[in-house]
Amino acid sequence: MAVQPGIAEGTVLGGRYRVVEQIGSGAMANVYRAVDDSLEREVALKVINRSNAAQETARDDDAEVKVLASLNHHSLITLLDAGVDRAEAGRTLIYLVMELVEGPDLKRRLSEGPLSSRHTAEMGYDVADALAYIHESGVVHRDVKPGNILVFDYQHDTARMHAKLTDFGIALMADAPDLHDGGFLGTAGYLSPEQAKAEPIGPPSDVYSLGLVLLESLTGQQAFPGDPLQSALARLMDDPHIPDDVDPEWRLLLAAMTARNPEDRPSTTEVSQALYELSQSSRGKHKVDAAVIPADEEARMQAVHSYGILDTPPDGAFDRITALAARLFSVPVAIVSIVDHDRIWFKSHHGVDVEQISRDPGLCASAILQDGLWVVENAPEDPRTLLNPLVAGDFGLKFYAGAPLKTRDGYNLGTLCILDFEPRTMTAEDNANLRDLAAMVMADLELRLEAAAGLPGTPQDSGIVN
Repeated sequence: MAVQPGIAEGTVLGGRYRVVEQIGSGAMANVYRAVDDSLEREVALKVINRSNAAQETARDDDAEVKVLASLNHHSLITLLDAGVDRAEAGRTLIYLVMELVEGPDLKRRLSEGPLSSRHTAEMGYDVADALAYIHESGVVHRDVKPGNILVFDYQHDTARMHAKLTDFGIALMADAPDLHDGGFLGTAGYLSPEQAKAEPIGPPSDVYSLGLVLLESLTGQQAFPGDPLQSALARLMDDPHIPDDVDPEWRLLLAAMTARNPEDRPSTTEVSQALYELSQSSRGKHKVDAAVIPADEEARMQAVHSYGILDTPPDGAFDRITALAARLFSVPVAIVSIVDHDRIWFKSHHGVDVEQISRDPGLCASAILQDGLWVVENAPEDPRTLLNPLVAGDFGLKFYAGAPLKTRDGYNLGTLCILDFEPRTMTAEDNANLRDLAAMVMADLELRLEAAAGLPGTPQDSGIVN
């Protein structure tokens, strides 16, 4: 396929998209950062590379890009516009205008190691659902690979991993004739056998490629590595190796998705249903991320249970302290939390109605790992928290400060924490005040513990905070 020469800075396509700079290139397309002069916003402009011969034989570029532009699905990068620019004589530029997303893709995520079974299923479900949608619209993606899947997992095992499929640079109508000139379309490591043989392809080709992506996500290893020719030819002789330690449910699904005969593969709708069931079954096998478990977790949990405050509703004992914290620091939310083995219980929650959350995304789980205060002054820009679902999601958390509730034996039960939806700073006086309020909570808990033990001279109701 002949590669189109680059487009100069300042070039305007479609009468409104002004090229700023090139940000990506390949055999199939060049990608540019551009500005939509009509709406005054930045966009990603993908210009499809087609040979002159392909342009001459294309049946109807305008109709094709209009179909692509009509695609709208929550697991697809938003395609804002598409068009064909023929302003320059003898040169037809087919372009796609997409939302400009500068974030991690699955390829980068897998460089850190494989995904859990649950996250693989959740990611795969989103992609399969998106593929089912575009297949119903008569479009075949043709280049399903980790680099074309954006993932949003917030680096927490309890957070649902979301994925968005991008890059329709070589997506063509399913019944359109091949427009290449002798080579194959797609990325060698993820080609279907029919792509490797340069045969006509349909939706089953995307199913095969997704199967390879899922297998790599589970194992951390590409099924068909090597140079493009070696990689492409390997799948014509062998099925991908599925390790014995892969769960039986996954083995059956992956084997079906990567069958060499396209007719033997399940549809994308069937794949999405299977992946949904796998994601749900994986929830029961969930274990808390080791990154938020203290080294003394067993002893710490014994200490937590000794206070008899788990699995009990908020009793109002600490409501004055959280209300005081909210006024003192001028924040909308203040919480007394207790960190259980897989949950965080809010024993007092000023400014929010939630009584519990999963342990992993809760910032209190990180706060109890500290000896002192844990302060995040600008959460969306702090590498410790910028991908946390409470920060990146709809909740919109911008500030967190938590003081551990430390027992006399040195175990952190939970926190007294304050939250805000705007970034802010903590002074030395603020730090001291938050520590003192946490100490008041612990003083009441210690008195309760002593009262429960029946120590002589201990009041049965401390009355400290009521």
